[in-house]
Amino acid sequence: MIDWTAIRTGWIARRNRVFASPRFQHWAARLPLIRRIARSRADGAFDLLAGFAYSQVLRAFVEGGLFDILEDGPIGAAEVAARMEMSEDGALTLLRAGRALMLSEEAGPDRWMLGEQGAVFAANAGVQAMVRHHRLLYADLEDPIALLRRDRREPTALSRFWTYAGALHGAGERGAQTSEYSKLMAASQHFVADEVLASVSFGKVTRLLDVGGGHGAFLKAVGSAWPHLQLGLFDLPEVVETGGAVLAGALGAERVTTHPGNFFKDSIPEGYDMVSLVRILHDHDDAPAQGLLDNIRASLAPGARLLIAEPMARISGTEPMGEAFFGLYLWAMGSGRPRSPAEIIAMLKKAGFSSARSIATAQPVNASVVIARA
Repeated sequence: MIDWTAIRTGWIARRNRVFASPRFQHWAARLPLIRRIARSRADGAFDLLAGFAYSQVLRAFVEGGLFDILEDGPIGAAEVAARMEMSEDGALTLLRAGRALMLSEEAGPDRWMLGEQGAVFAANAGVQAMVRHHRLLYADLEDPIALLRRDRREPTALSRFWTYAGALHGAGERGAQTSEYSKLMAASQHFVADEVLASVSFGKVTRLLDVGGGHGAFLKAVGSAWPHLQLGLFDLPEVVETGGAVLAGALGAERVTTHPGNFFKDSIPEGYDMVSLVRILHDHDDAPAQGLLDNIRASLAPGARLLIAEPMARISGTEPMGEAFFGLYLWAMGSGRPRSPAEIIAMLKKAGFSSARSIATAQPVNASVVIARA
């Protein structure tokens, strides 16, 4: 019997020895046919080295209000410096760094405007909210070895912030955490909603329940696109009180039902032909995540469906986001992990769903989708 694992292990080891050889690197850099590949690998290696600096340039643009300043452009560096309360040399250094990342662009001598990426960031409050939030992750990652050695029950900057992880670790001021959590989710939730609406039809759904739906940003997006839907919001009491009012104001009170509760301890409301979990499953470790799926399955009539939408691991083209970013983010948060569609489907089958499948999305870096049928 062929031992494919041993063959693959041997091939990887030989490949790595070749790539690490200075002689091979020197030779590869001079061969016309593979010079481009070698250059790409070298650029990728440097991006790994310099990635933190890139993210801090973006952070400076957001926290310094530079996107708003450049929207008034073209503008000179001296005026940028005055409005950001820094020296002109400091402003020029930041503008030039942003130019390299397409955040800023020089339309003429000392005539600065938004760059291509800058225009995207400037127009998207949700992205900017996430950039501001990531200062907590950067603080926790200051010593990544120490972070990975810690007991996950020990609090971190992220676990103190996030409502559910913070509550699990006994953090105080739960109400304030819940409010901040919901604001961030509402600001960024449209990324996921856009992917779901572009890849899933709700034409045959009559009643949709969003479990852990926060202030209703996902339901508002779906309900606006599909006006026939009756909508249910299930979350903690202090969350659905606000979320229900938001949804009623936007879509009409007659379309909205709120269900206060804890999805780990309380039964999931019945009578819905679709339940959604949007950026919820990856927040929880395997045992509670499986328990949540079991709880949802018990509430569903035969033929009803569960929609799971969140960034997932091992999606072709977005592997670094799935496991490098979200892997460390969720570790720092103290709860959960990114899972591949295959892992999620296995959990769904264990929960008793009759079938489950993955649905491709246009921007899996924002969200991938798995749908299961009871």
